[in-house]
Amino acid sequence: MAVGVLALQGSFNEHVAALRKIGVKGVEVRKPEQLESLSALIIPGGESTTMAKLAEYHNLFPALRDFVKMGKPVWGTCAGLIFLADKAVGVKSGGQELLGGLDCTVHRNFFGSQVYSFEADVLVPELAAKEGGPETFRGVFIRSPAILEAGPDVEILADLSVPSDKSTKSVAQNPEEKSETLEKVIIAVKQGNLLGTVFHPELTADTRWHSYFLKMVGDANMQNCSSSEGVPDGSQRPPDLPIYQ
Repeated sequence: MAVGVLALQGSFNEHVAALRKIGVKGVEVRKPEQLESLSALIIPGGESTTMAKLAEYHNLFPALRDFVKMGKPVWGTCAGLIFLADKAVGVKSGGQELLGGLDCTVHRNFFGSQVYSFEADVLVPELAAKEGGPETFRGVFIRSPAILEAGPDVEILADLSVPSDKSTKSVAQNPEEKSETLEKVIIAVKQGNLLGTVFHPELTADTRWHSYFLKMVGDANMQNCSSSEGVPDGSQRPPDLPIYQ
């Protein structure tokens, strides 16, 4: 199995290394034609505006949108999640070009600037149920977005409690601190063959998210095989038999 990793900017090397660690070849993708032979794609974290400009320069957007529309598994981390969202707020002047597909609204820079990056233990019951290991995952949040709203078909895989006054800087300074006024923001979702995490699993030694995504790829391949088997071609349809009464 070969999994593509969009290699325009950001932490694509770390994703390739994580895939190699679990025995899967990661293919760096920089041109539209490189997507044709792939059955899945990872869009890494990075600077979303820069990635969008490079994708436009290399004429990648049409091919990437087709890849998503074909139902092939795609996983976006941090900036990659922003790409997959149907709507993004808090974007720079001029907007942010998106691929779409995930029925959610993402705040592009919810947790503040680079200096307010942080790590936090995140409850991941679905991940633990599928991949084993502890009930928590050490999330690395680097200028991370957050998912503000998710549609009815979106499965929420993880959330994080933040101060209700949106003072997210305090989360970065002490993410373990308890507060009386907290509200949850969504940080990991799944919709069909699309997976999104606002944090960076590729920057940890824990490869469970990559294994989880590969299971999605395997499930999608099995569905494609099942749908293509046993469907007779019109020219091979047996003749109608007479009906005797």
